[in-house]
This record gives sequence, C-alpha cells and structure tokens, in this order.
Amino acid sequence: MTAGHQEGPGRYLAPQLPRPVIMDQFWADAVFLHWRIDAAAVAGFMPPGVVPDEVDGSSWVGLIGFRMVGAGLGRGLPVPYFGSFTEVNVRLYSRGPDGSRGVVFVTLDASRLAVVLAARAAGIPYVWSMCAPLVRGDGARREYGYDVVRYRRQASSRFAVQPDTAVTAEDPLSLELTARFGLHSVLAGRTLYIPNTHAPWPLHPATLTELDDGLLAAAGLPVDGPPESVLFSPGVQTQFGRPREVRAG
Repeated sequence: MTAGHQEGPGRYLAPQLPRPVIMDQFWADAVFLHWRIDAAAVAGFMPPGVVPDEVDGSSWVGLIGFRMVGAGLGRGLPVPYFGSFTEVNVRLYSRGPDGSRGVVFVTLDASRLAVVLAARAAGIPYVWSMCAPLVRGDGARREYGYDVVRYRRQASSRFAVQPDTAVTAEDPLSLELTARFGLHSVLAGRTLYIPNTHAPWPLHPATLTELDDGLLAAAGLPVDGPPESVLFSPGVQTQFGRPREVRAG
C-alpha cells in the first residue's frame, strides 16, 4: 500500500500525518457543491505525473465554501486577524503515480490579501476577493452559503444550502468527495503532495436554495444544471504535514 492510498472502509480515515505539523486550522460551515465532469476535460489542470481521479464512474469538479478559523503555523497559537477569513475554492480530484489521492485547486478565493500573496508565493492559486458567509433563518430552516466578488468584478459567485442536520451523509459518493487528505500542487517545476489530517467530517445532505456562479466558468470548467451532490458540514480541525515531491513511477 502506497502512502496516502487505501482501499475499503479505511480509505475514508486520514493516514498518519508526516511530522512536523506545518499548519493547524479549523474549517467551519463547509458547503460542498459537486458536478460530474469528463476526466478528459480536467486532465490539463493536473500537475505533471498526476491524473484525474474518478469517483462513481466520472471525474468531479467541486465548488466549496467555508470559514477558515484560527489558522496558525505548526501547533502554535492562531495568527490574529490573518488566521481567520472566508474561502471559496474550485477543486478537482487527483491521483498520483504513487497512489496518493488528493485534490487539485484550480482557484481559491479569499478575503485576506496577505494570505493570498503568501499562498501564491508557495504555488497555491489564491485570488483576492470580497468573500462573505451567508447565514439565513434559524433552527431546521437555517441556510448556509457564501458570496464572492473578485477584484474589479472579474467573476462572482453566490450560493446557499439548507442542511438536514438530522441525517448523516454516509453514502460512498459523499465520503469519496470529502475524504481527501492531501493536495497535489506544483512549485518551482516540481510536483508536490501536501498531506493533511482531520477527523471524519460530520457530514449532512443539503438542499440547494440559491446558486448564481461564475467561478467555474471563469476557471474554464463550465457545467450544466444544478450540482449532483450537495453537502454541508459544521466543520473539522485540520492539520497539514510536510510536503513531499511526487515522482513519476
């Protein structure tokens, strides 16, 4: 079994994180929207040596929004102000030559310019945007969502869901699309795998209540119709480990 790759029920559990821990953060009020997409249409977004991963017979593109809370380096104290912000990302699903399963971020919109600049220097495609959470209603009718407007209004997105918190999403598709414990990226011409770990998502099915998205099209990933998978999680504490280079087998 190669690092980062498991089969059977254990594949939904995070593997042991390589030390040292380089970052600690909480992902809150996560909204997951997913559409099927042809693997051939996303192959060009993969880093060298990495191929699109397929789930339930196809590849997928995700539009994911959440609130980053208390991010900090290592296991230290959260960074004041800069460690908490709203993020919305467009992501694809990847598999490395060593069997590592992860995500590839096409874009990540965030509301902290300093974070965006630092992340871009590390090869992560952050975009500076006005990002804000949307919370409406209360009790069983509460909705969660996100509103994004890029600098100079180059693209925007607004979406919201109403989760059914009385039900747990435990089907294989929902778990496959959210149990991802690393990302594939490129830095200085090298393909890297950056592992992370967290407890299993507390995951709930949700109903889409609003969607007006331009981020997928702006990324060159147009989709038709509503998302096939709509999920919500109140969040998890997450840690990132030391990156490692991915070499073609």
